[in-house]
Amino acid sequence: MSVAAPAELFDLTGRTAVVTGASSGLGARFAAVLAAAGATVWTAARREERLRELAADQPLFRPVAADLSTDDGRRVLIETVRAGSGTIDLLVNNAGVDSGAAPADETSERFAEVLGTNLVGPFHLARMAAEAAGTDGLAVVNVSSILGLVSAAPMGGASYAASKAGLLGLTRELAGHWGRRGVRVNALAPGWFRTEMNDELFADERSVRWIGRNTMLGRAGEPAELDTALLFLCSPASTYLTGQILTVDGGWTAR
Repeated sequence: MSVAAPAELFDLTGRTAVVTGASSGLGARFAAVLAAAGATVWTAARREERLRELAADQPLFRPVAADLSTDDGRRVLIETVRAGSGTIDLLVNNAGVDSGAAPADETSERFAEVLGTNLVGPFHLARMAAEAAGTDGLAVVNVSSILGLVSAAPMGGASYAASKAGLLGLTRELAGHWGRRGVRVNALAPGWFRTEMNDELFADERSVRWIGRNTMLGRAGEPAELDTALLFLCSPASTYLTGQILTVDGGWTAR
């Protein structure tokens, strides 16, 4: 029985990847991880200047400025990738927003906006990416959150939690519908990792202590601790995995 070398299992040489929300934080890190494994990575976000700055140090980055909260922005992204690479092998739906409001203060309009970006957007991109998939199929990774699995009240907001929970349901449903077409759809659910979105939370000593008390490993995660989880879901190492949620949270949801 032949056994592939570990390096081969995680090799993405020649693959085309799309990473949304790639101008900063986890998205920028995810894009760098996939490029390090050999993939050509189309990085998408609104901030064109920031995308170009990142691409200056990453020869495998292909920046695309697009407003992914809109149908037109998402179409521009996929059409640009298809024109440049022909096919799409990997899609990482990472772009997301938060309302920044407690449920009692959040308007229905803002609630709908958050779901539009965090849930409708990933669905639309996944559908278009599936149409552009190569002969080896497509791997979709929807970046959800532990807030799609459990409540973190008094932290978190209703629209954000609803969108991340919905993303898990979408993951399972698309996996079921598209599996026989060679499309794998999985979700990555990070715990507490510092990003631009939660910078204020991590600036508060009480909040940092709260995270430490309620996490089995006693601390928040470091961005590098998501690298192998993402690479696993995107690479040949996980060819028999679909419709699943990979939770990387230091034990938060196992309490």
